Amino acid sequence: MLMHPQIDPVALQLGPLSVHWYGLTYLAAFGLFWWLGLRRLRHPTFAGTAWQPRDVEDVLFLGVLGVVVGGRLGYVVFYKPLEYLAHPLKAFAVWEGGMSFHGGLLGVLLAMVWFARSRQRPWLQVMDFVAPCVPTGLAAGRIGNFINGELWGRVADPSLPWGMVFRGAGELPRHPSQLYQFELEGLVLFVLLWWYAQRPRRLGEVSALFLVGYGLARFSAEFFREPDAHLGLLELGLSMGQWLSLPMVLAGALLWLWAQRQPRPVAA
Repeated sequence: MLMHPQIDPVALQLGPLSVHWYGLTYLAAFGLFWWLGLRRLRHPTFAGTAWQPRDVEDVLFLGVLGVVVGGRLGYVVFYKPLEYLAHPLKAFAVWEGGMSFHGGLLGVLLAMVWFARSRQRPWLQVMDFVAPCVPTGLAAGRIGNFINGELWGRVADPSLPWGMVFRGAGELPRHPSQLYQFELEGLVLFVLLWWYAQRPRRLGEVSALFLVGYGLARFSAEFFREPDAHLGLLELGLSMGQWLSLPMVLAGALLWLWAQRQPRPVAA
């Protein structure tokens, strides 16, 4: 049985300014996206096209807005609607925490609609460009969750070698579900998407693979993650995260079927 290291969430104190580890993981996520985006421009699908490094910067800027605004609104709507309906100004108290991946995804989708229209490019082409660059950011976020000792897993069998006791979660060992999600939603999904996207694919195929891949990874990891205390398990014994992931898998499957009817691409 392991003990969570209980790392101080403040990585650096500069006078009155506190730099938190979680904030640094967000910076790492955005930096990785920019670095991978520049390399994505070299893939046969985009090399020699109108896509330029400036486009990566614009996509990143809009994506950051989509993640922050959509992630916060998603948490408010999906997880605590009654509480924020009674105290609407609390929705702006982002320093108290509370972000939703599924809300952030919706925010990014809308931000990419604006980018696609402003560049007069197919929206799915933009999403196909973005998708392989996203999982490393998700991985960075899960590391932040682990450092903060939050979003811990369900109680594990005491014989589990990596079962871990988290501060504030009682004395029983739990699954370090943040690390499970780091591996599934981050590393595994990144390797799969990056490998798949290196060759020209039909319009929408890469986006479809992301939706199905993330949805299945999140759905699986939620079996080991402690459900939100104020929600618990919902219908059919599934968590909110699982219910929100099911539409992703369905949308990805439908998008994949649609993509198979599109013409085969050629390298740029």
